[in-house]
Amino acid sequence: QLQVVESGGGLVQPGGSLRLSCAVSGGTLDYYIIGWFRQAPGKEREGVSCVSIRDDGTYYTDSVKGRFFISRDNAKNTIYLQMNSLKPEDTAVYYCAAISIWTVKTAQDMCAITHRPGSWGQGAQVTVSS
Repeated sequence: QLQVVESGGGLVQPGGSLRLSCAVSGGTLDYYIIGWFRQAPGKEREGVSCVSIRDDGTYYTDSVKGRFFISRDNAKNTIYLQMNSLKPEDTAVYYCAAISIWTVKTAQDMCAITHRPGSWGQGAQVTVSS
């Protein structure tokens, strides 16, 4: 079982940027899809962006396209979510998850999951407010 730890959350003004980091340990990432999810108070969890390590396939939910970018540093086993032009509606707890390719096949499939298979981090609060 992989271990997943998020970092980089915080308070930022509208229009600002933040970068979240997801450090993964306990195994190789080659057979996993890594995803960023968020949950705002009173709302359902949403898949924000997911990436398939094997084929670099990526997925972004419509509301973040062109503003958020997912990337990885293989040497550090770390996946990043660069968030630009942040809006108050981006305020949420952001979770990183790692799920094997035997459970989900594509980045889009992963971002669409409604349960919690695989390994999940503890969450990082992102607050966008003036």
